[in-house]
Amino acid sequence: MREEPQIQIPDPARPESSRFNFALVLAAAAVVVIVAAIYFSPGRQSPPGAAPQQAHFTFGAAEQAYAVSVHIENIALSRAENFIHQEVTTLTADLVNAGSRSLRGVEITITFSDDMNQIALRESRAVVIAPNPPLAAGERRPFDIAFEHIPTSWNMREPVVRVTGLEFAQ
Repeated sequence: MREEPQIQIPDPARPESSRFNFALVLAAAAVVVIVAAIYFSPGRQSPPGAAPQQAHFTFGAAEQAYAVSVHIENIALSRAENFIHQEVTTLTADLVNAGSRSLRGVEITITFSDDMNQIALRESRAVVIAPNPPLAAGERRPFDIAFEHIPTSWNMREPVVRVTGLEFAQ
C-alpha cells in the first residue's frame, strides 16, 4: 500500500492569538517600567508612608522659649550610593532635651549653603513623631536624615541645623 503525502494547513487563528499574547505581555511590562520609574524618580524625597516626617509643629512663644533647651549635637555627614545608584548624603546627629518638659514632636530645619553663603537647600523634617515615644526631659536620642538631591552648588560645609517646631507631651 502506498501512503499519500499529507499536507497540514496551519490554523489561521493560532498566530493571531500568539501575537495578542505577546502584545499583552509587552503592555504589562511597559506599565511595570512606568510605575517603577515614577516610584524611583529622582525628585522623590521620601518613601511612601513617611508622611509623618513632613509634619509641621507649632512654634509659638512658649515653643520658641523652650527651643533653647533643645540641642542638636554630634552632627556628622556621610555619603553613599543607594540601590538605584544615586548618591545619598546622610546627616546623623543627637537630639538632646536639656529642658524640664517631655516633647512629643520636634521638627528641625537643615540649611545647606553655597560658596556665596546663600541657601542652596533648606528642608524641614520631623525627628520626633508619634507613634515613637516622647523625648523625655534630659534624654538624648540619635537621628539621621537622608538627602538624595543636594544641589552641586553646596559648599560642602556642615549645614545649619536648628529647631523650628515643637509639640509638648501631656
